[in-house]
Amino acid sequence: MDEQYISRAFVSAHSDRPVEQLAAGLGPGPFSLVLLFVSSEADVAGFVADTARIWQGARIVGCTTAGEISGAGYDEGSIVAIGFHARHFAAETLLVPDLSQLVATDLSEALLHIRHSLARDHGHLPEEFALLLVDGLSAREDELASALAAGTGMMPLIGGSAGDGANFRETLVFDGEQLLANAAVISIMRGACPLRAFKMDHIRPTERRMVVTQADSAARIVRQINAEPAVHEYARLIGMQPESVDILTFAIHPLTVRMGERHHVRAIQRVLPSGELLFFSAIDEGMVLTIAEPNNLVDHLASELQALTRPGNPVAVLGFDCILRRVEAQEKQMTGRVSELLRKHGVIGFSTYGEQIGPMHINHTMTGFAFYPPGTVVSGSDP
Repeated sequence: MDEQYISRAFVSAHSDRPVEQLAAGLGPGPFSLVLLFVSSEADVAGFVADTARIWQGARIVGCTTAGEISGAGYDEGSIVAIGFHARHFAAETLLVPDLSQLVATDLSEALLHIRHSLARDHGHLPEEFALLLVDGLSAREDELASALAAGTGMMPLIGGSAGDGANFRETLVFDGEQLLANAAVISIMRGACPLRAFKMDHIRPTERRMVVTQADSAARIVRQINAEPAVHEYARLIGMQPESVDILTFAIHPLTVRMGERHHVRAIQRVLPSGELLFFSAIDEGMVLTIAEPNNLVDHLASELQALTRPGNPVAVLGFDCILRRVEAQEKQMTGRVSELLRKHGVIGFSTYGEQIGPMHINHTMTGFAFYPPGTVVSGSDP
């Protein structure tokens, strides 16, 4: 990877002085933006407090994770740092400090103002794009992604929902020294590197369908499916006992909703003690859900990552990968082969509680950007 454009470094979350170790790994910079994906095993507050001292002049944003993608491939208990060199990238950030007070028009206006300022001051950098990090337990990602659409226009936006391993207790994002829950931060950037946005999923819809007949859409809770208790009907349709349903079940038997000609996963997060199903993304009464089956994760990932090399070898690939893909890889003993592919293609990022691409919040995918050397002719991105 050509370090003069995008640098990367990794360290154990339990290391002494992790910020200094990451700074040494990234090199002297200067950087316009430093992205940090932090295991919840770390002293997150102490780590965030140290970052501004080390990377003065850079925008510093990040979040907690459900696992990391580092130089080892799939990783756990680590911190991933990505530095965008200031000579080739310009960055501004927009913090949404309280998602319960989201005002779409204000957000769009603020986003447009930042885009115009970057275009005025850094018009020599031809590529414009945005990165979104959002609290993965906020239940507001769908609304946020939709609200951003008016301000992003045709500018590609990719993002991930902060995680907390498999604990689902607390997910945090940070912008500078501000460490917040129920918040989001958008990094708006211009750069010299051509890029391609991508969305990978290996899910195949079946003919088995169900209807959500009772739900709390604000809380993303499904109470009844086909007028039956939610977990009982879901279990019946996939041939399982309700008491056996767990996060692995959701990875192997995902549910999708059709939008136009494409199916997008509406992933289940967990079964509540009441037998209701809590989802990672938007759900509502009357929604028709289709049971899907995964194709071979390794074969699909190999094909999709190889496709990213057609314009040339990327200088970096930034990936936001759903936690359910990691769970599936572990259960099917594919973790080693998946990690090998991620290492081979230089993918860096984290495992998420949800992924964003453009105006959509989705699940069971890997979204991201592939960055190429200046002058590379890149055509084709996922919508």
